[in-house]
Amino acid sequence: MGTIDDIDARLLLALADNPRGTALALAEAAGLSRNTVQARLARFAERGVLTAFERRIDPAALGYPLAAYVTVTVVQRLLTPVADALAAVPEVLEVLGMTGEGDLLVQVVARDADDLYRIAGRLLAIDGIERTTTSLVMRRLVDYRIAQLVPRR
Repeated sequence: MGTIDDIDARLLLALADNPRGTALALAEAAGLSRNTVQARLARFAERGVLTAFERRIDPAALGYPLAAYVTVTVVQRLLTPVADALAAVPEVLEVLGMTGEGDLLVQVVARDADDLYRIAGRLLAIDGIERTTTSLVMRRLVDYRIAQLVPRR
């Protein structure tokens, strides 16, 4: 992906503070020209520096207040079909390939404990999933963040 220089860092911090900011607003916040900001944003897009932008919706607002992480052990040769099947489950928010005890870490949401039980059963019914372990999220202590890494680059 290349390196991030000081100008990139200023722009990335401005973006972290105002992800929906216009090029002009970002330029003012970072102390850069609008043309520089537009050129850097285009370069970020080409290099894959910026991931997809999506406003984060609290699943509880949609009726899914219960969050859990499910560690999944899979038959290795079936990893791709398992991932595809997991993607078809609406309550699955994210699937990460892992090392260690399990093969996948699956973030799910549920309406309540009975719904989580149903979802867990649906996951176990996927061909290629051998075993699961579910851990409930009791409280989010640190929200997703990235800006603190920019000065450390």
